[in-house]
Amino acid sequence: MGDANTTLSERGSDVLVGNYGRQPIALVRGEGCFLFDANDRRYLDLMGGIATIALGHSHPRVMAALQDQAQKLWHASNLYATEPQIQAAERIVTNSFAERVFFCNSGAEANEAALKLARRWHYDRGDRERNEIIAFAGGFHGRTLFTVTATGTPAYSEGFGPLVPGVHFADFGDIASVTSLLSERTAAILIEPVQGEGGVRPAPPGFLRELRRMADENGSLLIFDEIQTGIGRTGTLFAYEQHDAVPDVMTLAKALGNGIPIGAMCTTERYSKTLVPGTHGSTFGGNPLAAACANAVLAELTEGGLLAHAKQTGDWLDGEMDAMAKRLGNKIVDSRGIGHLRAIELPGPAADTVARCRDNGVLVILAGPNNIRLAPPLVITRDELAPGLEVLEEAIAG
Repeated sequence: MGDANTTLSERGSDVLVGNYGRQPIALVRGEGCFLFDANDRRYLDLMGGIATIALGHSHPRVMAALQDQAQKLWHASNLYATEPQIQAAERIVTNSFAERVFFCNSGAEANEAALKLARRWHYDRGDRERNEIIAFAGGFHGRTLFTVTATGTPAYSEGFGPLVPGVHFADFGDIASVTSLLSERTAAILIEPVQGEGGVRPAPPGFLRELRRMADENGSLLIFDEIQTGIGRTGTLFAYEQHDAVPDVMTLAKALGNGIPIGAMCTTERYSKTLVPGTHGSTFGGNPLAAACANAVLAELTEGGLLAHAKQTGDWLDGEMDAMAKRLGNKIVDSRGIGHLRAIELPGPAADTVARCRDNGVLVILAGPNNIRLAPPLVITRDELAPGLEVLEEAIAG
């Protein structure tokens, strides 16, 4: 028999668009913090489906919610109320600043909705020239035309022009560069509390609080993209809780459904009123299957003790990452991040290090060419993490 991974990879290359740089393994099942390939080889998952599998693979509470809902109702359209969607929204509202929630299918759609809301808010008040967006160099907000325009890495938008006009880029962490762009035409400031694709770079202390002050003085909306940082990944349910800065709009996705596609734009009642019937929508957004899974994820985090466990593990990981950086010396440029979202910056391209980790049973991912990103499930234990970190250290050491 031929290699099952190779067979599946070849079949995929015959029929799938080649827009992904896929790894040379095919994954067929997952259990907890581990994945298994087509040859039934086990891998420790330290990438978590790119910060998506917060509760681990095949989590019993999410599986039970999905199976139960699958026997009731899959889809009804948003012309009708469904209990799973309402329950998930109630949990978000109860545990955040938000008072209203719009559900969609992905982070890009959540950010698209947030940007549209910001422009429409000013439009409805007669300020139709107030349509500019301030985003940040190194940020990433999605692959739709509007969100890729707001993504501060030119490689993502190259060849897709003309882009959406009115988007300007400040330097992440630099208040002076924001001040230079802020004007009476500014509709919103859009920022990730921790830049994910941009190398896992946390906002400097006080930066988000200063943006809150500036947005208030200017009359613009402050939007936090918590697609990667939300749902417990930084040690609190939402990253904004650690910054003394409450946004007007917050976007969620990734870990919200633990792998089931769902996104959310969360805002206050005041701003939600601008999206009246007909202004925005999503056919599959918040469908009963996805919403039931999101409700289970939120329940597990807020009621099951998982958030406290993740905070303790993240604090332990702080020390382990610092110690690794000291041991490896000049082989590591920087080690940064928070909670279960980390990056190790190498002096040169990190792709070979990622491959060595994979060959030794550990899955990690890039965040830019020189950065290795770790985004393990929040349920991971120290006993599971420690061997994975040993493999990572050996891979970096070469």
